[in-house]
Amino acid sequence: METKNTIFLVLFLSTTILQSSSATPNRSELGRFIVTSCQSTRYPLLCVHTLSAYATMIRHKNDQDLAQTALTISLSRARSVAIFVVKLTKQTPSFKRREYLAIKDCIEVLGNSVDRLVQSVKELGRAGHAVASEDFMWKMSNVQTWVSAALTDETTCLDGFSGRAMEGKVKKLIRLKVVHVAQVTSNALALVNHFAEKRSAKFP
Repeated sequence: METKNTIFLVLFLSTTILQSSSATPNRSELGRFIVTSCQSTRYPLLCVHTLSAYATMIRHKNDQDLAQTALTISLSRARSVAIFVVKLTKQTPSFKRREYLAIKDCIEVLGNSVDRLVQSVKELGRAGHAVASEDFMWKMSNVQTWVSAALTDETTCLDGFSGRAMEGKVKKLIRLKVVHVAQVTSNALALVNHFAEKRSAKFP
């Protein structure tokens, strides 16, 4: 049932996107491209919604633009969450010791996630200019490794808040934002993998 609902929502959203851009054929084609590409992700509805807001950064049928935009969005969201968690520690007068340690660890791993995503965005840009198969695959391997590690960092943040003893407002606030970032990063990784597979097939 959940899968059917997701498919329905993606189709509904894609129809809305295409109708709203019907006056501009290029935008309509781009809308279809985004919707089709997002089907390879784990969270297609979120993928379509997120990328459609940045459609001006994506050229039609350009898988690198799509992956690059998805990574850039992931980086931006990860930075925002890291800043949010830091501010939360300053705005909240007191924490339980376990909460304090979990938040401290979360800030550290989110910082690592941001660093890896920064590296990934730069390396993906360099990969797009690679003229040799070996060079391209090496750079894409780096990107895939770093994005995967960034996703692990984000989920590791949540691990520190596991257990009933950690239930409360702080956990809910952090979990809501980190889960969203992890889903955006997961989608970005899927689009990176898709780009790597399609581009590598074009090399002799």
